[in-house]
Amino acid sequence: MPTPLKWNRKTLLFAIESTYGTDENPDAATDAILAQNVQLSPMEGQDESRELELTTLGAQPTIPTGIHAKLSFDVELAGSGAAGTPPAYGPLLRGCAVAETIVAATSVTYNPVSDAHESGTFYLWIEGTLYALVGSRGTATIRIEAQKVPKISFTFTGLFVAPSAVVQASPTLTSWQKPVVATSVNTPVFTIGGTSLVLRSCEFDLGNEVVGRFLIGAENILITNKAEKIACTIEAVPLATLDPYGLALAQTTQPLVLQHGTVAGHKVGLNVPLAQMQRPAGLNQQQGIVEWPLSLVPQVNAGNDQWTLTLT
Repeated sequence: MPTPLKWNRKTLLFAIESTYGTDENPDAATDAILAQNVQLSPMEGQDESRELELTTLGAQPTIPTGIHAKLSFDVELAGSGAAGTPPAYGPLLRGCAVAETIVAATSVTYNPVSDAHESGTFYLWIEGTLYALVGSRGTATIRIEAQKVPKISFTFTGLFVAPSAVVQASPTLTSWQKPVVATSVNTPVFTIGGTSLVLRSCEFDLGNEVVGRFLIGAENILITNKAEKIACTIEAVPLATLDPYGLALAQTTQPLVLQHGTVAGHKVGLNVPLAQMQRPAGLNQQQGIVEWPLSLVPQVNAGNDQWTLTLT
């Protein structure tokens, strides 16, 4: 009998493409991804019925159309280990309509962009089977929760490539840094409107609209729109300190700042200069303490400046 393939034997690689939809041949020595919770849909699309008139009753033959693949996974959120050096997940962010700006020995900053979106090639081995996605673009959500390791959850869509039997690559993962748990010490800053608040959790969703466009003469995966949003749960405070109801009614924008990490080369800072408070959904309680689930929407100022993620 054939030997079954083991789900837990995976290698994941990703490289930014020089030419859209052209296999960039990611290298296991430089392009390996240290991923969690990998999920793959290798052959998404539709089945076009031929609608034949037959002499007998029976199911219609079909033709697969609009074929593409979807890949989702998590990575741990940490710095690169050296200020001014991009983190190992930097290329993944670039594949989500995000620009990367490097200041040598100082910082790496990511911000949204509306044009010239980059794309990438994925190689995913599950034991001896290679699944490739080319022309991939995606979206991401940053998740920070008290007493847990912060993560970035990615979902990518790519053009279909037929799976093949290829010897599994052996990845080099030394560029991936060990994360630190989100705690009062490790996550020293969370403010809304300059007010320090006690944070249970925060999710920042890039909100990219990723679509497959399959026409005659061109097949592309595109990011056609984006709508960032923030969901956070904080300890409730007196309204004189922070009034989310009044802010929502007035459609007020306030800066939101979150910093995780305290050591140079391992600091990650999220800055949203104009975060508009939405209507609070209700009240929560944990351990007898009132908590607010808050929703905020980053607003555009001059353009492509609604948020930055800065590593220092």
